[in-house]
Amino acid sequence: MTLETITYLQDLNMVDFDKNYVKAKKPVILSNFISNSDAFKNWNYDYFRKEAGNKLVAVHGSEHAHPDYVTSPAESEMTFSNYLDLIEEGPSELRLFLFNLLVYKPKLRKALQVTPPMKGFLTNFPLLFFGGEGASVRYHYDIDMSHVFLSQFEGEKKIYLFPNNQSVFLYKLPFNFHGLVDLRNPDYEKYPALKLLKGWECTLKPGETLYIPSGYWHYIQYLSQGYSVSHRALSASFADKLTGFKNIFIIRRIDNILRRLFGQKWFDYKLKKANRNTKKYL
Repeated sequence: MTLETITYLQDLNMVDFDKNYVKAKKPVILSNFISNSDAFKNWNYDYFRKEAGNKLVAVHGSEHAHPDYVTSPAESEMTFSNYLDLIEEGPSELRLFLFNLLVYKPKLRKALQVTPPMKGFLTNFPLLFFGGEGASVRYHYDIDMSHVFLSQFEGEKKIYLFPNNQSVFLYKLPFNFHGLVDLRNPDYEKYPALKLLKGWECTLKPGETLYIPSGYWHYIQYLSQGYSVSHRALSASFADKLTGFKNIFIIRRIDNILRRLFGQKWFDYKLKKANRNTKKYL
């Protein structure tokens, strides 16, 4: 596995950004995308406890807990305040993801003022992601094929990115958008195609925003407890939009139906098929 370091972009110019990164489908770290927002200056765990500490949240566990699901079911439910206490106390694999706190508390969203970096940028749908030290997010790509802007507010994350054309080296499961290899401790004997895998890596720090091009695989490790906010931008590519539509309304539904009908047999078939596809390609 070969990983190239993701570069930084200090001054964001929409024309240059579109030419050098969006159209080139190249990731980059934006240094000052959120640093001037009221949210970055004022948000902290005590503020969240005050504003939404009593809200019940669905907490998700280890990335390996539900290998056959696109989105793993929640492990438990607790108050937001109790969850923040938990991840502050020490290492924990428990995570909150796709958390719509800013919809629940609209005034928080007003503090998150950002300048749209490209056409199709969705300013009204930011989502929060929290995790404890040691938590990780199974590698996957977003099925809607949108661009993602992941802004780190607290803590640090180790992130690996891979273009979609690397899917075969990642042992992608058919009818799914993830794979099952442990990228933290890759087994090159069991998964030899990983040796040919080429991608990008970075350690995302507070105040930085990672641009993830549409269709990119991403794997995330929480080096410390913390949280980030993601914004999305619709791809200008008709092919991406068509693929996103197909993934959401056709591929995922077929997978859900076959899982309900055949259970473990369907999952075992996908595992074998992923290995056969990679071996055939090699």
